[in-house]
Amino acid sequence: MAFDLDERLGDGRVGFFTDTSICIGCKACEVACKEWNQVPDDGMEFTGMSYDNTVGLGADTWRHVAFVEQRRPLGHQEPGVGEMDFRWLMASDVCKHCTHAACLDVCPTGSLFRTEFGTVVVQEDICNGCGYCVPACPFGVIGKRENGPKKSGAGESGGTAAKCTMCYDRLGAGEEPACAKTCPTDSIQFGNLDELRERAERRLEQVRAAGTTSARLYGHDPGDGVGGTGAFFLLLDEPEVYGLPPDPVVTTRDLPSMWRHVGVAAVALLAGFAATAWRGRTR
Repeated sequence: MAFDLDERLGDGRVGFFTDTSICIGCKACEVACKEWNQVPDDGMEFTGMSYDNTVGLGADTWRHVAFVEQRRPLGHQEPGVGEMDFRWLMASDVCKHCTHAACLDVCPTGSLFRTEFGTVVVQEDICNGCGYCVPACPFGVIGKRENGPKKSGAGESGGTAAKCTMCYDRLGAGEEPACAKTCPTDSIQFGNLDELRERAERRLEQVRAAGTTSARLYGHDPGDGVGGTGAFFLLLDEPEVYGLPPDPVVTTRDLPSMWRHVGVAAVALLAGFAATAWRGRTR
């Protein structure tokens, strides 16, 4: 069902709130993302890593459902499997659409841009395949399509960069992203970012009251190293358990000071050359 952007989203930025406490690992989000965005098959190889056959995000995996098995109970639950307590942690990961996005800072062609919804999108027809955005992302989200069309200056790997667009085309048509639309438990929630943060705080209190004291929000804080993310999560354990960096920092944070130091060094070097030349003339 279409929605009224002005009424539902307001004038603010939009985003995802992923409540991992109700994720059932069905992978419907992965399938919906691939179908709508025509994301190529990523191999579907047997990894031997639980039920995870995609391992992580990349150019051909824009949604990734992680499966983590732990030998401990979930809150006050009684697993009923003999004397062995265990729990499954499941989480659908995605591009974070950072407030301070390093991928935007390093893109030389303007292929990456900030949309009117506050999201970050790659324009593959403009991408030259340089790959600068890949190591710049502190979350390891962006990848290059190695089998994609070759671009001049892209090196041997060729290919262009690709990642989640938060279904930019659907937003423009008043539709929510495909992953959120298809999630059967509402683990993936889409809407106005400020409203989602308020909702997440209330949900966190509920989960902790139910006995999962290790629960926490991740990526919701505008004061963190990336200025807060446009896709944030309620986690039931440490971020590292889910393969997320505990304290992400925008990788281009120190660029201004580095350029200042380079400038000072260049001025000092030129001054040294000028002094040497002046002494040579006075002899």
